[in-house]
Order: sequence, then C-alpha cells, then structure tokens
Amino acid sequence: MSADVIKRAYLTTEEEFLSVVKKQWEIKPQIASVGSCCLVGIICGGLLYIANAGDSRAVLGRLNKYDKEVKAIQLSTEHNANLESVRDELRSLHPDDPQIVVLKHKVWRVKGLIQVSRAIGDAYLKRAEFNKPPLLPKFRLPEAFQKPILLAEPSILVQEVDSNDRFLIFASDGLWENISNQEAVDLVNSSARNGVARKLVKASIPRGGEKERDAIFRPEKNRPGSEKTFSR
Repeated sequence: MSADVIKRAYLTTEEEFLSVVKKQWEIKPQIASVGSCCLVGIICGGLLYIANAGDSRAVLGRLNKYDKEVKAIQLSTEHNANLESVRDELRSLHPDDPQIVVLKHKVWRVKGLIQVSRAIGDAYLKRAEFNKPPLLPKFRLPEAFQKPILLAEPSILVQEVDSNDRFLIFASDGLWENISNQEAVDLVNSSARNGVARKLVKASIPRGGEKERDAIFRPEKNRPGSEKTFSR
C-alpha cells in the first residue's frame, strides 16, 4: 500500500466513469452532470492513509495522555471554494479566467456552479465535449475551456497509527456544516458504538434541516499488518 497506489485508484475510477459518460452521452446526456466526493481511509502495516477529493471530512479521536480527554484531529484536506486556499489554488491553475470562482448568494462556487473543486465525475466541468447540448442549459458554460476545471486527484495524508488513537469519523459536508469536529468526537466518545453514526446524523439535523448527510464511524482497533478500507 502507498499513496501512489491510492492516487492511481482514484484516477482509474475517474477514467472509467468518464468512459461510461462517453458511451451514454447520446441517450443519457445528463449523466455528464453526475459527480461525487470521494473520501477513503486505509489502515495497513501500521500506517493510516486518508485520501480525499471533495468536501467530505475525516476526523480522528485521539486520547490526550496528559488530560485524558479525547481530542478531535482533522485528517483530510477539503476542496471547497468557500476556503480561501482552494480559491487561490483555482486562480493559480486558471490565471486567465477571472470567473473561475464566483460569489453567488454569499457562497463561493467554481464557475458559479459547484462548491467543490475536486470530485469523481462531473464530466461537464472536465471535458468540453460534455459541456454542450443536449446537456441542460443550467450546467453549460457560455465559453469553451481547454483544460479540466475540476480535478479528480485526491489530497493524501499518511501517518503512523498511534496507540492513543481511538476512532475515526468519516462524514459528508452536510454533517460538518452543523457540528464541530470536537462536538462529533465528544458525542462518539460518550456513546455506545452500535448506532453511533446514526446518532451523529440526528445530532446535526436540528441545526441543518434535512440536507443530505452521511456519516461513517470506524473504531481504531487495527494492529500493524492488518488492513481495513472504508469510504463514503
């Protein structure tokens, strides 16, 4: 296992999906507007690998040996245009496009359309051949583009599994918009493990309404040499 293997897995998944879009374009053109964030975690050989494309988030609960509190540590890098670092990256990649990020209804969006700057799919923002009729007008850009606007390449973190690591929380932006990293860790740490992912989702609903959200909880019980994979 290595970061390069994970990166190649993302890009292979991307290419295979884009090939499906190409095959279906004439009969199901709206498939070009379908995309997904992709958050992956792997424990192998005593190492924890976290890969992310999009704005889902992985948070680690780690015991602080000094005060015995379980602290939240964010492991994933997010690709959402509301983050200044993401807007800077987009402007650097597209220096000739003043509209690469647009503030729309108080929310920053890539080309005024989408918040994430990386994802699997969303072919209409990666290949100009899919940004034309019969794709719905709301997805089409008025100007042609020469290189992909969105990327599928993930940001990857690799670190050693620590004996004080207690659990990992994987969730989509719908949860993290309404509950802090530490609040989520406190809830998981104080709850029975069975059904805790559902409990996390319910905890975010009063503040966030019914926006789609997903949460995955995994206890950190793997020993060096064992392997477990999980994704959104």
